[in-house]
Amino acid sequence: MDSMNTKKTFTFLGAALFMFNVNSKAQDSMSLKKNLSLQDALEMGMQNSKSIRISNSKINEAIANYDDAKMGRLPDASASGGYYRINKPKIDLKFPTSSSDGSSSGTTIPNVNSLMYGMVTANYTIFAGGKIKNNIKAANFLKNASQFDLQRDKEEIAENIVEAYYSLYKSQAAVKLVRENLATAQKRVKDFVRLEQNGIVAKNDLLKVQLQESNMELSLLDAENQEKVLNYNFNLLIGLNDATKVATDSIDMTKFPNADNANALEQAALTNRGDIKALLEREQAAQTQIDLAKSDKLPSIGLTGGYIAMDVPHAMSITNALNLGVGVKYDIGSLYKNKTKVKQAQAQVETLKWNQAALEDNIKSQIFTNIQNYIEALKKLEVYQTAIQQADENYRVTKNKYDNSLATTTDLLDADVAKLKANIDFEYGKADAIISYNKINESAGTIISKYNLDNK
Repeated sequence: MDSMNTKKTFTFLGAALFMFNVNSKAQDSMSLKKNLSLQDALEMGMQNSKSIRISNSKINEAIANYDDAKMGRLPDASASGGYYRINKPKIDLKFPTSSSDGSSSGTTIPNVNSLMYGMVTANYTIFAGGKIKNNIKAANFLKNASQFDLQRDKEEIAENIVEAYYSLYKSQAAVKLVRENLATAQKRVKDFVRLEQNGIVAKNDLLKVQLQESNMELSLLDAENQEKVLNYNFNLLIGLNDATKVATDSIDMTKFPNADNANALEQAALTNRGDIKALLEREQAAQTQIDLAKSDKLPSIGLTGGYIAMDVPHAMSITNALNLGVGVKYDIGSLYKNKTKVKQAQAQVETLKWNQAALEDNIKSQIFTNIQNYIEALKKLEVYQTAIQQADENYRVTKNKYDNSLATTTDLLDADVAKLKANIDFEYGKADAIISYNKINESAGTIISKYNLDNK
């Protein structure tokens, strides 16, 4: 009896532990699911992007270089000192020394056993041909350029997140539609099995619907695999846990504005884009390099001063030894060496100007291409909407004909596949239209302000 009770107790505990484990796993699985809007994804991506952190590090480096350049205005100062122990040397003179009255006397050597000294010097540049000022200007331009580099990184990252988000949306829509179609195919197979057993349909027709079911299963495997890959890469992009299953928002069909005028977008790009603003700052920095190279021909004038103190016990003590003066330095070699430096700096400025012109052409091309792609995407979307209506009607008519033995099983299956394709194309078309529209904003440099990501 006790044995039976014990067995029942262990059975109950085992079942309880099993249910607890199942519930825990279910809760863990649910905790990894996340409904995520595009805005939330963009903000999260900006906060976690490694590229942005790299750009911030470059900004910090540029700020440090700028601060270092400003230090050139301050005087240079140094201090040194020393203490030495000196042994008493043995000196053996081979000739007599004479006193002032001509009489011979012994040599008296002080008992020196140590030496101490201290020295402070300072140098202040009064005039350096504008080198300090131009170094500060160049460093400031480069600091600004690094900040605009960060802005451009944000623009590109925002577009990457938008594209990744809606690519994931497309894959999830495909999985949903294929799964629904598979359920229909499975039901159809069950119906055909029963009809074939009753001799109503031929074995060949049953094989056709079974083949479609198998094809749907393969399509679902492909769609689910693509969804997993896109979901994983999207999590990496925005800094989510790798195992998080993201649920994307549905697409509002009313959020498809008309494309803006290309000229207006080009002007916006020249004003807003971080890469072109960074290039302009680097061009200004290169221009200051020309001034720096020319300043080598000018002399430098500096103020210098110092103080020294020394103590040699039993021998000598020096205090209040001050010095103050003005120094002039002129590099005569710069008269014939400087020309090449100036030419190098001028060539760099010219290169940057051509880079700017090439970038402006590239921006125009991007804007024009993205506008055309968006217009095409909107037109395709209209066609896809019509295609869904046509596919639904075609399936309805074909199904009615099939039920009245006026259409073959192949016709019915083809109509079913066409209906599935029309629905998938429509979901893809919506996502592609949004991606195309955001590419216009990215190429015009307005995507950051559109999603209020300036301070993210």
